[in-house]
Amino acid sequence: MNNIQMVQEPMSAISTAVKPIELYIFVDPLCPDAFGLQTVIRKLQLEYNHYFTWRFVLSTELTSLNCLSKRTKGCESGIELDINHPVLPSIAIKAAELQGRRAGARYLNKLQEYVLLNYQDVNSYATLLKIAEDVQLDMAEFTVDFGSKEAARAFQCDLYIKREMEVDEVPSIVFFNECIEDEGLKVGGNYAYEVYEQILQEMIDEQLVSQPLPSFEELFDKYQTLSTNEIAFIYSMTEQAAERELKKRMLLQKIERIQTNHATLWRAK
Repeated sequence: MNNIQMVQEPMSAISTAVKPIELYIFVDPLCPDAFGLQTVIRKLQLEYNHYFTWRFVLSTELTSLNCLSKRTKGCESGIELDINHPVLPSIAIKAAELQGRRAGARYLNKLQEYVLLNYQDVNSYATLLKIAEDVQLDMAEFTVDFGSKEAARAFQCDLYIKREMEVDEVPSIVFFNECIEDEGLKVGGNYAYEVYEQILQEMIDEQLVSQPLPSFEELFDKYQTLSTNEIAFIYSMTEQAAERELKKRMLLQKIERIQTNHATLWRAK
């Protein structure tokens, strides 16, 4: 695994987490590779969340954040400016995170759902406002935060962490243990689920104990929208078996099916 390296944690990013492991997950939110890693992260959270904390570090490349900030200042006064820029989704995610990490994660998941379903242009300010409504954010707060220096600085902080850790491949995960003197383990790219399990086990230096997986209903309560492939991956079953189980719940009107060109998505009703 030549994309696994040791890396120092930047002083500004040191955490006081009680759990023994901390994961820095570097993603470009609109990159297809990030969708594949998301499935792995979800299963790791379901089985081993008692061992680690995590944070997403946005790694979108940008040309001029200062220029963008000037163009988004109208958001603060509620002016509907349908501006369009490839860095807007990242700013929107950071604005959502100002309402809490869970709010930011919900926003990221819904944004990726929009990309998969090809609803609308997710680089558009108007679309990003609609996503905030969909995940039930405080819209007055979100609109102000979207055009604020705080959201821009939070994104710049993510880019700083990426540079400090010398992450040159996205997606990547950097694993740190609770000893801040130890180097972190940087894993670039996507690997089999068992590789991440092995890294967790080696870093805690004891046998991993997994939590029982939730029921289908509990899973949809947690994630709202999932693909057939994700369900099959999480429950270690074939896609055909997952499809059968999902169709049963569709007939009971517990979930609905959304067909796209790239995947079949299922959403809680």
